[in-house]
Amino acid sequence: MQDRSRRSQPVSQLRVCAVDPGLTRCGIAVVDIAANRKAELVDVVVVGSPGTDPIGERLAVIDKAMDTWLDKYQPDHLAIERMFAQNNTPTIIGTAQASGVAIAAGARRNVPTALLTPSEVKAAVTGSGSADKNQVTSMVMRILGLKAAPKPADAADAIAIAIAHAWRGGLFGRGLDTGKLTSRSAASKFSSARPETNLTPAQKLWLAAERRAK
Repeated sequence: MQDRSRRSQPVSQLRVCAVDPGLTRCGIAVVDIAANRKAELVDVVVVGSPGTDPIGERLAVIDKAMDTWLDKYQPDHLAIERMFAQNNTPTIIGTAQASGVAIAAGARRNVPTALLTPSEVKAAVTGSGSADKNQVTSMVMRILGLKAAPKPADAADAIAIAIAHAWRGGLFGRGLDTGKLTSRSAASKFSSARPETNLTPAQKLWLAAERRAK
């Protein structure tokens, strides 16, 4: 189990590892988000395996990738897209299995984990919960200052999940419940929502940075 006090110097940003789960294509992104909402892409990858492979081997691919990325980048938070059952049940089941592997990888390292719905992610990044993939990708490019769109689409989706989590509730990992915590247009609810004496070192540093950014 990794040491959660991974940083020895003052921190002014939250590092989020986000996962767009799937067995064939699983997007994994690491993004640093400052208290003034500025985001910087650290790394992104899409892993997966053919549908002809045994399910155990397919899950092992994702498990190994998660272990590698969590150990390498040591994020403060983990954010994973929450899926709902629709018509394509086999796909949903596979997505849920991939999500479980990612959640377990984070739990082994005591990384706070949040689940965000696609609508929450779209609303946070584009302002509309019904935005399409092209709109999400376009906003991800603008937010990160990228000249080219991340490829494939799962990469952009994973990045959007990371940004949405930090912007809409990354301090506690509760999604929309803490949506205004990092908004510079509203007073911070961080200190009143939770006594500062109960915060982790990373959370205290984040709060201090948020105050300086106002």
